[in-house]
Amino acid sequence: MIRLEGVSKIYPPDVHGLRDITLDIDPGEFVSIVGQSGAGKTTLARLLIAEEQPTRGKIEIGGWDITRIRSRRIPDLRRQVGVVFQDFKLLPKKTVWENVTFALEVSGVPTRRIRDVTPQVLKIVGLEEKAERFPYQLSGGEQQRVVIARALVHRPKILLADEPTGNLDSINTRDIIDLLLKINAFGTTIVLVTHNREVVNALRRRVITLANGQVAADHKEGKYLLPT
Repeated sequence: MIRLEGVSKIYPPDVHGLRDITLDIDPGEFVSIVGQSGAGKTTLARLLIAEEQPTRGKIEIGGWDITRIRSRRIPDLRRQVGVVFQDFKLLPKKTVWENVTFALEVSGVPTRRIRDVTPQVLKIVGLEEKAERFPYQLSGGEQQRVVIARALVHRPKILLADEPTGNLDSINTRDIIDLLLKINAFGTTIVLVTHNREVVNALRRRVITLANGQVAADHKEGKYLLPT
């Protein structure tokens, strides 16, 4: 479970990124976080992966209070919360295989374990036949699949996808969303931060709308469509 209780984030001198946010996301849910630019979506995402800490309030992930998490514990958190961003941030001089294994190597995972896990995640994202290609040899959608594979190597309980389709055309967007649904079906909680109405409306899952740093609406699964 993800739980935020009375969470606020204030940037100097007095800019409110979030204002007294309280919400729960249950294990296995697929939740879309939407809102206009400046609504607080990115701030919320950064708090969930401890890139920033709240000014006030409490954040729990899987019963673990990360509100004032120590720097040395952040790698442990990132193993529970996989992250996919809009910009792929792939290592250009490494192959698909090497980009994925790098995430394991820096965590000190044994070589044998790396050899077991890497083909598994590449198969999940449909890139097992392109393991030796470099990022420049891939389409935008394929590059995002590599990012998702990299985020899955630690078998996270939660996958946070922050505008994962922002740089993709409609066909690749649909493919990435289908992949996120597939991962969700395995039991992984998906938190999708997006401004794409078509994606949200096609999903027909829970939608949390932020406005001015607050929860403006929280619509349960299948009961809400964003206006066009």
